[in-house]
Amino acid sequence: MRKTVLIAGASGLVGVAATKHFAADPECDIVLVSRRRPHDLYGARFVAADLSDDGDCARLRAEVGGITHLVYAALHERPELIAGWRDEAQIRTNDRMLRRLFDAVEAGSPRLRHVTLLQGTKAYGVHVRPIPIPAREGRDEARDVPTFYWPQEDFLKERQRDQDWCWTVFRPQVIFGESFGSAMNLIPAIGVYAALLKADGQPLHFPGGAPNLMEAVDADLLARAIAWAGDSPAARDEVFNITNGDVFLWREVWPAIADAVGMRAGTRMPMSLAAEMPKRASDWDCIRSRYGLASPALDDFVGLSFQYADSVLGHGDARRDDPALVSTIKLRQAGFSECIDTEAMLRKWFRLFQDKRFLPPA
Repeated sequence: MRKTVLIAGASGLVGVAATKHFAADPECDIVLVSRRRPHDLYGARFVAADLSDDGDCARLRAEVGGITHLVYAALHERPELIAGWRDEAQIRTNDRMLRRLFDAVEAGSPRLRHVTLLQGTKAYGVHVRPIPIPAREGRDEARDVPTFYWPQEDFLKERQRDQDWCWTVFRPQVIFGESFGSAMNLIPAIGVYAALLKADGQPLHFPGGAPNLMEAVDADLLARAIAWAGDSPAARDEVFNITNGDVFLWREVWPAIADAVGMRAGTRMPMSLAAEMPKRASDWDCIRSRYGLASPALDDFVGLSFQYADSVLGHGDARRDDPALVSTIKLRQAGFSECIDTEAMLRKWFRLFQDKRFLPPA
């Protein structure tokens, strides 16, 4: 059966991966909605809209009819990324964004069949306290911790009453993929840091803190899970954690990252990328010019991801004894069991950024 997929937040990590995946399906029409135009539309129809703007959302009603599948990956973040995760204004804005878009979609989409909603491990309170290991869906939620996840999820459940469509919520770990200017994409953040060190004749020093076990999610794998959920009875009205299937330490994958960007791994040299990298915007411009890169200026390329990199790499943490690991058993038992080696995933994304001339060649 032919379907029409609306991807909200199309210029972000999840949006780009989902667009690329659905574009390969000849029985699928795609509508993209985001503030920024994605750098590649893959043949989809693009509608520029800021979901936090009443006027933009009102105009969407005429643009987003006939939708069968909604992938909601839109996200509003504050300039102070980490602090903003518990900010009441940020929570209200994200809640309103989903409600406004859904009103527009539902008004003209009588054949709506499925809604995908993205959350993350903040559902378990990872940003404020240690979480159960492994954290499990339906048992370890931290509803006492402020986040926009809960009003969005409750809204979907409320609107679903007496309707034929269903929903699926995914909670990925740290996502790696292809996007520009995202709030949480480590590939351009680490890639720029590496390019600047390489231009200085330095090895790839590790700027973070103490070791801590982590999990990651390949954006392409997540896109395939989203497509699976949209048509699988086993995913109907379910919440799933999702990861690559392995765990890693930065110190163990750092040599592979260094090799992927044509460098040797250096020593641990703590540095706040958010504090230091913006000072070198002109140096990045020189690198772009030297290699004829297609990537934009530093702020447009990395967005808030230097702040995110500081957090994920553990900058400033003398000890990190509380890993954030989740169980993916529920997803596997439901029928989606794909996996990817995280080190291979990292190499894949750096190679893609090099092949597309977003980063200098190795």
